[in-house]
Amino acid sequence: MTKARIGLKRVYEKPAADDGMRILVDRLWPRGIPKDKAKVDLWLKDIAPSHALRKRFHGKPADWDAFCAAYGAELENAAMEHAVKELRSHLRKRRVTLLYAARDEEHNNAVALLQWMRKGKAGQKGG
Repeated sequence: MTKARIGLKRVYEKPAADDGMRILVDRLWPRGIPKDKAKVDLWLKDIAPSHALRKRFHGKPADWDAFCAAYGAELENAAMEHAVKELRSHLRKRRVTLLYAARDEEHNNAVALLQWMRKGKAGQKGG
């Protein structure tokens, strides 16, 4: 998977023609944005961090490394296997933009997911 095949964007930003498939990777629907305005092609909420992990991390960028490690462990869990395979399947076919709602553009689950995928972890469980 090359960098050109996957991008990141806040769901509140205007959609662009080069976004490719727009996949929301948050467990909760973003506040204040109607579904038709978001232009989300797929809401892959099962790939988002667990509610407990999200709450533990929320608003704590100093805990970023711990969050990434814990989220990575969740992504490698069998419970998320289907969602990871689905994301990888779309990536093989077209460009994908991972959408997130967080204000912090450097510390959010979409960034952590992309980092995890680039480490090659996403390819270790078949699919």
